Amino acid sequence: MKVLIIGGSGKTGRKLIRQGLEQGHTITALVRRMSSIKTVHPNLHLLEGNVLNPRQVDLAITGQEAVLCSLGHKRFFIKTSILSKGTRNLISSMEKEGIKRLICITSLGINDSRYRLGLYYTLFTIPFILFFYFRDKEKQEKLIRASRLDWTIVRPGQLTNGKKREKYRHGSGLGHYMFTRMVSRADLAHFMLGELKRPKYQREVVGITY
Repeated sequence: MKVLIIGGSGKTGRKLIRQGLEQGHTITALVRRMSSIKTVHPNLHLLEGNVLNPRQVDLAITGQEAVLCSLGHKRFFIKTSILSKGTRNLISSMEKEGIKRLICITSLGINDSRYRLGLYYTLFTIPFILFFYFRDKEKQEKLIRASRLDWTIVRPGQLTNGKKREKYRHGSGLGHYMFTRMVSRADLAHFMLGELKRPKYQREVVGITY
């Protein structure tokens, strides 16, 4: 497939690029800086741009068949709307271009999975470090749910840099109120690319953990 990856320069985005190319997809990555991607491959096309710029998103969307969104940022301590505004631009471009398939990463611990990242996140990390970030993720999910796209929202547990095991749990009701469940970025990418080929959770929210 021809796949656009939003957030390709992030840790999960780079896993999506690498595994997508290995599976034979033609990958376009919209990145803030071309130098942030070291991978060189004939089926990889890099576009320098910003998801907050609607015209640049329109350009990236043209000719694609599906979008994988791993959009994130590190502005944890200030109120921001990068995720929701960027996703709004993405949805608008996809609907104009007639591209239906969107798979987007958010997180356990938001909306109806609140408190399911364990006590450490519930009592400390989310309220004191990730409060604005998670509120923006909640808005991001609402925008996706309200769209006309064939979307899948993927909520991972705490992400690690571990190896790809290809053995993990996915479905509803995952996570734990006491303990923090984890999953590697490599396995998250594996799951998303698998969902791209064989949709099981279309227009659904799915958790993924070990």
